[in-house]
Amino acid sequence: MKKEFKAESKRLMELMINSIYTNKEIFLREIISNASDAIDKLHYKSLTDRKIKVKKNDFNIKVDVNKEARTLTISDNGIGMTKEELENNLGTIAKSGSFDFKNENAKKENIDIIGQFGVGFYSAFMVASKVEVISKAFGSEEAYRWSSSGIEGYSITKAEKENYGTDIILTIKEDEEFNQYLEEYTIKNLIKKYSDYITYPIKMELTKSRPKKGKDNEFEEYKEVEVINSLVPLWKRNKKDIKQEDYDTFYSDKFFDYEKPLTQIHTAAEGTIEYNSLIYIPSHAAYDYYSKDYEKGLQLYSNGVLVMEKCADLVPDYFSFIKGVVDSPDLSLNISRETLQQNRVLKTIATNIEKRVKTALLEMQEKNLEDYLKFWQAFGMQIKIGIYNDFGANKDKLQDLLMFYSSKEKKLITLKDYINRNKDYKDIYYACGNSIDQIAMLPQVEAVTDKDKEVLFCTDYVDEFVLKTLMKYEEKEFKNVCSDKIDIDSEEEKEKLNKLNEKSKDMLDLIKDTIAVKEVKFTNKLKNHPVCLTSAGEISVEMEKVMNAMPTNENINAEKILEINEAHPIAKKLEKLYQNDKEALKEYSKVLYAQARLIEGLPIENPTEITNLICDMIAK
Repeated sequence: MKKEFKAESKRLMELMINSIYTNKEIFLREIISNASDAIDKLHYKSLTDRKIKVKKNDFNIKVDVNKEARTLTISDNGIGMTKEELENNLGTIAKSGSFDFKNENAKKENIDIIGQFGVGFYSAFMVASKVEVISKAFGSEEAYRWSSSGIEGYSITKAEKENYGTDIILTIKEDEEFNQYLEEYTIKNLIKKYSDYITYPIKMELTKSRPKKGKDNEFEEYKEVEVINSLVPLWKRNKKDIKQEDYDTFYSDKFFDYEKPLTQIHTAAEGTIEYNSLIYIPSHAAYDYYSKDYEKGLQLYSNGVLVMEKCADLVPDYFSFIKGVVDSPDLSLNISRETLQQNRVLKTIATNIEKRVKTALLEMQEKNLEDYLKFWQAFGMQIKIGIYNDFGANKDKLQDLLMFYSSKEKKLITLKDYINRNKDYKDIYYACGNSIDQIAMLPQVEAVTDKDKEVLFCTDYVDEFVLKTLMKYEEKEFKNVCSDKIDIDSEEEKEKLNKLNEKSKDMLDLIKDTIAVKEVKFTNKLKNHPVCLTSAGEISVEMEKVMNAMPTNENINAEKILEINEAHPIAKKLEKLYQNDKEALKEYSKVLYAQARLIEGLPIENPTEITNLICDMIAK
């Protein structure tokens, strides 16, 4: 006799099949999880009732593919169901025997039940035209068959079954797209993907081939039962029992990386929130890492069952390079078990992972600098962007991870290194450019390094934006040596220079008006160079170049200052021209300004005019 489902409407069943689950292949995960729950219940009862004589080693889940009959059968030797339980658990959508069992035993220890929603079973109808459940409750003499072809309803009849437990028989739909679920290879891979860490053996009879006896060129097929799943995941094993080779092999197999990771972070957290995690820091960036196609995230498990391939909420953007797994029984999953409800548990786990990754990187920086330099080469840009993004909200978390090239050390150093050996410095000096060699040749850099000051070289486009975001490190301000704010002169030198600029004010104003800059002044900080450009205000010349290279219509201009070397012969030449030929002074001013722009890597606004002026000067 066919019965109607006890849900409010047939539409609810349609939602179960067509809307809640977005990925058809998870049906096998759900059914295997239910089988694991059934075994858990019997195992738990055997621990609390001495009359029940079953051993944990006897428990298993069997998966059988029958291509000819188009059936896929999943069997367990768990607690089984009575006729009433079949009626209640399978005849009512969203009625969960596992959920009831967990609630009944809520005060008892260590009960991990996976299937708590009572809808996972119905995902079978995504791939099956008919579902049969033959079950025999432990201790009962009778078995029953629950059968349904979907929303039309179900029937329950008596059945024959030798042993306790449950067999779920799926008749796979005839459409070609479902044929894959009758292939041993596909089913084996789905078990490995979603249910590899179910704590009971998942056995499957697989078709294999071997050479025929006495006939080397001929093969015969035979069947062999194989345990498909790994049972105990690496992240749940005791760290002292795991070799480095085990960690590296797991990483290579799980994340398909041909290079060993730099390090791993293995955590077993207990207390208010329980979770296990195994996080890896790769030695190189993925081929698409800095592209928009890259997806961050960690594999997320709940009690050993894969819930999400990439859970982005567990990883901040600035640590998006990490790979690994997180497994927690405390996660609040949604009804389809495919996504997470946003909750305190998830945020707490994410915060803990973030702290542990930072700690691991700082330890690497201190104890294994060679590996840290590999990390920095691969992911340093991501750390810098992390500081600059979100208006600097994360700058305090990330600043100690930064590295810059040192003019003294001739290698990458941290900000802490810089501070520790320059405690007498009032500021932290830096300079920006396209390359280390180009920065080293800047007149402004030479002026500072000649006074035995250490300068940090910034070669990435984002570097100065990062330092502007930081503003300070350990109370020392960042100062661009190409800024007019640099103060490395003695009081006597400053006074002498101020007098010279005041004396030459009219000439300098004429030059300023000719080339349209914020200011023109003499300087004593240029060694052999005649001129240089510095900037006033918050926008430097390098920042101007970066922002104007972006695909926007903005035209950003730094406030530029032309500085003239007061000790260079050009200074006397300019004074002479001011006295005798102001038009010639203007021409010289244009050439000097063009020279200063070229040194800074800026384009010349009117190259034809400048080249003609240079030719005229050479010809005289």
